[in-house]
Amino acid sequence: MPFISTINTFAALGSGVIGSGWVARALAHGLDVVAWDPAPGAERALRQRIANAWPALEKQGLAPGAAQSRLTFVDTVEACVRDADFIQESAPERLELKLDLHARISAAAKPDAIIASSTSGLLPSEFYESATHPERCVVGHPFNPVYLLPLVEVVGGRHTAPEAIEAAKTVYTALGMRPLHVRKEVPGFIADRLLEALWREALHLVNDGVASTGEIDDAIRFGAGLRWSFMGTFLTYTLAGGDAGMRHFMQQFGPALQLPWTYLPAPELTERLIDDVVDGTSAQLGERSIAALERYRDDTLLAVLDAVKTSKAKHGLAFDE
Repeated sequence: MPFISTINTFAALGSGVIGSGWVARALAHGLDVVAWDPAPGAERALRQRIANAWPALEKQGLAPGAAQSRLTFVDTVEACVRDADFIQESAPERLELKLDLHARISAAAKPDAIIASSTSGLLPSEFYESATHPERCVVGHPFNPVYLLPLVEVVGGRHTAPEAIEAAKTVYTALGMRPLHVRKEVPGFIADRLLEALWREALHLVNDGVASTGEIDDAIRFGAGLRWSFMGTFLTYTLAGGDAGMRHFMQQFGPALQLPWTYLPAPELTERLIDDVVDGTSAQLGERSIAALERYRDDTLLAVLDAVKTSKAKHGLAFDE
């Protein structure tokens, strides 16, 4: 069965931080968006999040016809997905909830509409088990803020058709994203597995009194984080090997992998550790609101993305290379 890859109507189920990010991105690309969320006050909160994100989207550049008014909020799952060309679910990470939700979504959706989940770690073969036409069901795992960061990990389950993966990649590309096909179902996929390892080490450093949350963030944002924004890990280390490249780097620094530098297993999440992390991040926030910090983040991300794009063009590289 051919799947829809050119879309006019985008359905979003769940309107929290991730769901609202999808809504904002779809609206900014000139689509009609139908959203559903059963939480009290969800529509008002969603429209507030969209309004907070809109200045960054305007700065980035809106598609013709893009407007916040093209968002419709409905009362049922069925009304949300019935006429949608592409469906993105961003519900809480509970297997039982997603199993039930996707049974309802897939029964009401057009049979050729792609159904995607924003899950960050649950496996699609599990929560699409009861879905109608599971061959069109994928994971489309984005990164916050969804409306600015281009990466989306695309993962298929055991019933997913290769054509559905390609159709989803086409849709995400049209939304200005960089789809990354994760070839195997593994918990956490690719990016979150890397982030989880760093997060565990950071918690150990706080727990052991080595550094505060702010000092750990400084270690990233003034060091490796700047390189990661345009070069990643493997290419960075290739340059660290000098003219001999990665082979020399591995020979020189490989033995350090046997040293007890890292813990990897997470520390026990004691009340003291939680308090230390909360106190540290509260000090970092200061008097700024979350919304104000989101606007700062968005402006800075736009500046970084623009700088990377300009530099790549200067060196004859495409932005997604």
